[in-house]
Amino acid sequence: MITILFICEHNSARSQMAEAYLNHFGGDRLRAESAGLEPGTLNPYVVEVLAEDGLDISAKVPQSVFQLYNQGRRYDAVIAVCSPAAAGNCPIFPGRVKRWSWPFPDPSRLHGDREQRLAETRAVRDAIKEKIRSFVAEFEEEGVKLFIE
Repeated sequence: MITILFICEHNSARSQMAEAYLNHFGGDRLRAESAGLEPGTLNPYVVEVLAEDGLDISAKVPQSVFQLYNQGRRYDAVIAVCSPAAAGNCPIFPGRVKRWSWPFPDPSRLHGDREQRLAETRAVRDAIKEKIRSFVAEFEEEGVKLFIE
């Protein structure tokens, strides 16, 4: 099983969405977790828009990437879904770990009324979902070669 850690700043939105979709689309060959640099509170708009796709993350608790690192957790890949500047603060996990940066807009920085925020959160959700689908398709073609530099 290939294990992937998605990171973002607060583990409240983007990394949670990426984890949920990879676990949904990845079958029994890909497994994801997520964590944040400074764990926050789960974004209720993200919970709502994922539920629209049948994914329930309402019981998820944001966790610290540094706690996972200190526990000696190992991953085949670490994918930052936050800005490259924020991703640079992530610890380097031991072993041969592939690192990617897939920056997406931060739903916690969205403004407007409820409907505007939901619409923009859906757009982020859809972009993440499409990226995950493409990644899973590429993995199905390339297999573990995708993780070898």
